[in-house]
Amino acid sequence: MIHRFRVAATEPQCRLDIFLHERLPDMSRGAIRGVIDLGGVHVDGRRVRKNGLQLAPGQEIEMHLDRGDREPFRLSPATIVYQDADLLAVNKPAGIDTQPTPARYKGTMYEAVQIWLGRDRSFGRKLEIGMVQRLDRDTSGVMVFSIHPRAHGPLADQFRSRRVRKFYLARVAGVPEPAQGEFVSTLARDRRRNRVKSVDAGGRQALTRYRVLQSRGSSSLVLVELVTGRMHQIRAHFSEAGYPLLGDVRYGGPAVVDGREFARQCLHSWVIRLHHPRSGAAMDLAAAVPAEMCWPVIGATDHDRERLLDLSF
Repeated sequence: MIHRFRVAATEPQCRLDIFLHERLPDMSRGAIRGVIDLGGVHVDGRRVRKNGLQLAPGQEIEMHLDRGDREPFRLSPATIVYQDADLLAVNKPAGIDTQPTPARYKGTMYEAVQIWLGRDRSFGRKLEIGMVQRLDRDTSGVMVFSIHPRAHGPLADQFRSRRVRKFYLARVAGVPEPAQGEFVSTLARDRRRNRVKSVDAGGRQALTRYRVLQSRGSSSLVLVELVTGRMHQIRAHFSEAGYPLLGDVRYGGPAVVDGREFARQCLHSWVIRLHHPRSGAAMDLAAAVPAEMCWPVIGATDHDRERLLDLSF
């Protein structure tokens, strides 16, 4: 939701938070200050986070509201998958934006990494954080960041050349046939609907491999290898094949299955297999699987993970 206002020429000079509260009386002044603090208010196209900013006639004000928690997300030891001087891997919860949006800067994964590394106070300093992948807001799982300049190039090159293997778990409606296969198409973005679809021309090639691990009731648990990394690729491919992800209403997925409600798309970035950008050592970075995502077929041990990943696609 976006609220837009213009400061009238006859408007008496006042603070930003008071100006917004006068125009949005149903929101408390504290709530408005919270939105400003998150980074959801823009003046003349620039994000501002100062409640007491004095407004001038003619200025354009936008307040962006999302459905996220007003308490900003912070990393904790429990969310850290791996960390050394070059790499940071985290288990992103569902419901957290990967990077800043018009509605928030504070509480995004990017800002949370800055806080965790203690780099949020060095205003004007070039950040030494490289974001080599993106996850949708409601997709959970492992994300990798390079956190030293010497790691940025080598890690980005691995992702760019597709030497990194990315494995996801998805719960989909129905039972995909065949039980193992791949989707290959050219995907293009429909900006009006903020989704992607397969097209005959004008898009980018996308390749998704999958294998059904188990089916129960009206849904299946699927292991997915994301060979390319297009926006919403897994979601679009399974939807177009007739097996949308549970909870993925944007792509036609059911919100309720077998009497159970799913509040987000059931997609989890499970394992990223890469080589360390400095030592070259092979690494499997794995994020614990949320309980709502799967059945006991996915165990908690390294042996359980290897048993499934070693089955070739």
